[in-house]
Amino acid sequence: MTQIQAPTNCPSCDSMLEVVNYLLYCRNVACSAQSTKKIQHFANTLKIKGLGEATIGKLGVSDINDLYALDCETICELLSSEKLGVKLYDEIQKSKSATLNDLLPAFSIPLIGKTATAKISQAVDSVEHINHTTCDIAGLGEKATQNLVEWVVQEYPYYAGLPFDWKFTKVVQKSKGTVCISGKLNSYRTKADAYKDLEAFGYNIKSSVTKDVTILVNESGIESLKTQKARESGVTIVDNLQQFLLEN
Repeated sequence: MTQIQAPTNCPSCDSMLEVVNYLLYCRNVACSAQSTKKIQHFANTLKIKGLGEATIGKLGVSDINDLYALDCETICELLSSEKLGVKLYDEIQKSKSATLNDLLPAFSIPLIGKTATAKISQAVDSVEHINHTTCDIAGLGEKATQNLVEWVVQEYPYYAGLPFDWKFTKVVQKSKGTVCISGKLNSYRTKADAYKDLEAFGYNIKSSVTKDVTILVNESGIESLKTQKARESGVTIVDNLQQFLLEN
């Protein structure tokens, strides 16, 4: 049997690879492959159409700052097409209106996606007010808080000159109700996954059956004390949370 040898160097930048839990990682922050993927993610998140891997290569950009430094004429020349160049330039200009609600998830900060951004947006108005205390108030986890604060301190100053106002837009969402989950779930792998969807669909979450609970989730079929209390209070009992969310 032929033994497969794991690569020792990154195929893109030739840096030494680091093994973590049997997975290989390139830690070179200047790796071109990583830079391209980050720009792609940024463009996809801000809905900048026409900025795929091939186009990024033609433009020769290795950083988000480079992207916004390009003028229309240069883009047209690099793409060898006035039509495509003007279209992409217009897309880049439109992205300048993005608020911090969309920007934070666009910067590939580990654990800082739309859910975490929505939480911190309720606690602060702008990027300058993000710190350990405000992240704690917003309910971010320890690791997510560490990643976000480190980015604000170490990387945000580098991007601060980009043409954004770096402020959140407050989203006032009317609650659809308050949900309590009793026992194990079958429609979700974990309760954490269920909580993310509940928040995304506009529901509040309680760990016990309080007077403001309007929906109790019981997928196990076991008549728990929570279920009995909810039934006595006239609370809606749901036996499949995922189906309930899709139908409502």
